Amino acid sequence: MFNKPLIALSIALALSGCATPPAVQHQPFSLTVAHINDTHSNFDPVKSSFKADGTRVYNEFGGYPRLQTMAKEYKNEAKQEDQSLLFLHGGDAWQGSAYFKLNHGAMNADMLSKMGLDAMALGNHEFDLNNKKLNAFISSVNFPVLAANIDTSQDAALKNQTNLRPYQVFAFDGNKKTIVKDINQLPKDKNIVAVFGLALDNMPNIAPNTGDVKFNDMVKTAQATVDMLQSKGIDNIIALTHIGNAVDLDVASKVNGIDLIVGGHSHTLLGDFTDLGLNNNGIYAQMVKNPDGKSETCVVQAGEYAQAIGRVNVSFDAKGDVTQCVGHNTLLSNDEFYHHADRSKKDKFSPVETIRVEQFIDNHEKITIADEDVLLRQRIDSKYKPAVDKAYGKTIAQVPLEIKHERRPGDRGSDNHGSDVAPLIAEGQYYWANEPQVQKVTGMKVDFSLIGAGGIRTNIEAGQYREGNISLELLPFSNFMSVVPVKGAVIKQLLQQTVTATLPEGSHAGKFPYGGHIRYNFTETVAHKAGKLSNVEVMTGTEQHPVWTPIQDNKTYNVAINNYNATGNDGWTPLYQAQKNHSGRVDLAYVDGKLTGFKVNNIEKVGDKYQVNYQGAAPNCKAANTICNTDAQAFIDYVAQDRQQLVPLTYSVVTFDRITNK
Repeated sequence: MFNKPLIALSIALALSGCATPPAVQHQPFSLTVAHINDTHSNFDPVKSSFKADGTRVYNEFGGYPRLQTMAKEYKNEAKQEDQSLLFLHGGDAWQGSAYFKLNHGAMNADMLSKMGLDAMALGNHEFDLNNKKLNAFISSVNFPVLAANIDTSQDAALKNQTNLRPYQVFAFDGNKKTIVKDINQLPKDKNIVAVFGLALDNMPNIAPNTGDVKFNDMVKTAQATVDMLQSKGIDNIIALTHIGNAVDLDVASKVNGIDLIVGGHSHTLLGDFTDLGLNNNGIYAQMVKNPDGKSETCVVQAGEYAQAIGRVNVSFDAKGDVTQCVGHNTLLSNDEFYHHADRSKKDKFSPVETIRVEQFIDNHEKITIADEDVLLRQRIDSKYKPAVDKAYGKTIAQVPLEIKHERRPGDRGSDNHGSDVAPLIAEGQYYWANEPQVQKVTGMKVDFSLIGAGGIRTNIEAGQYREGNISLELLPFSNFMSVVPVKGAVIKQLLQQTVTATLPEGSHAGKFPYGGHIRYNFTETVAHKAGKLSNVEVMTGTEQHPVWTPIQDNKTYNVAINNYNATGNDGWTPLYQAQKNHSGRVDLAYVDGKLTGFKVNNIEKVGDKYQVNYQGAAPNCKAANTICNTDAQAFIDYVAQDRQQLVPLTYSVVTFDRITNK
């Protein structure tokens, strides 16, 4: 029954006369929800920093063992208070670290199953491998993966998967929690909560490996699901989503009856963290009026990379409406603090300085020092870490100071130029694409390169830099490089559309474009809605002696881009449109150790997906003799050959001026 689309199910219920809610007596009810999202295989802590009373403190945040510690603490508190509690994951557990590259979904299944989750949303990165491996992951975990707006009935790998469900229903008697297996027979003496999932309805444009899974409209499915659940007498309803905070707010404004949305996808650490030297990313537990003008929906999300955990307390009245929704995200810090990002012994805080930082943290509700769960840390270190350490390969550079990546300029304390990592990678891919041996294969001299911010998964940390830091962490998606001839007007359209799409607060900023040997300005003209592109210029000469020339609309430029964006995925639609009828693009992969070009004829849209049609054979990235991660290899070669002292570029590629008032 779980594979049947819920829109059809709701209609069937209505036609059979079962859509009228039965008379059910509810009691006022309080529920605590602990939540995480976009953990992206960050089993180990993330090197980071914050400010304590104005002093910059370099530390580490999170990792799965710290999440486990806090989740256990929340559960213990709830047990002592006889409080009902759910622990939810907003999707995108997959991808993002060397652990995932080596273990695929198996390590996530192992770790997450030890954390006592009640449910997880289906994220776009859960489709990064193939549906057979996704199916194995879903079969291995001890909690359901939820998505109400998908139909797996035609997908060979997923059609019989019973742990991929539209919803899960729980019955609470104080802290005691049971799963309701038959919603037609609800316990009469317990508080009932339904959690349903929402996945992106444009998933095939973001995650091309979705097989034959069909994705249905989010808003229509959400309302149909709520109506169906209410028809069964369930009024306490949570949507567990992986669609981004901006879309969560939109869904809340268009759907009646959702009490709480627990989100993911946009990596939004909701709340005001400015007193920690971080951003105000929007209201945590924001209440959004539903279209009926009566009910409201509370919306939460907990950041990224297992650095924080959210906890929200929701109070329901006897009708199932939310009367109160309060909580916050908490960043989980270690207890070793440094003055500089390289974290050398001489830079470690003195005992007196450490005490001051600890006192600051003790008085701040949005950051805490959390010990790592011993058992989870031991399992990571004994079962998985040795192979990861071995896989990193040789050292290719030294990094004097940490180089920061930020998807959207201005976020998390970055300036209006944003990421220092993205332009460096784009420069490296430009450099590689113009190597004589690469030009010999493509027959093209590259004019500039472009890269989407979402394909970059880490900062570049100070210290020794190894090959695996790039191929396993920084650029882990195994994309291959493409060289695409395209008009200047198309590039301008691409920049305008992709930047505009990232303007709304809480939007998914992975599509934000950076480049190498190209720069542009973007000025926001209507807050969170519109802006103007200007000064798009292409660089000739060298980094030390650049010459900038305005891009010409009718001139054809050869652009180095990874194949994912070159095909038009993740909102880079103008590149698809430019290649619909004909493409001069060449894709690059290693076959039997030799760099090989694959000429593209055109791109067509098949259903919701973009299909690349080649003049001959397509690159077979599953073959043992084929290596496709030329996006990472390009940057490895550049760093090893030309930038052994790895420092940011001397020029800025993006100047992004936003309206500051929110």
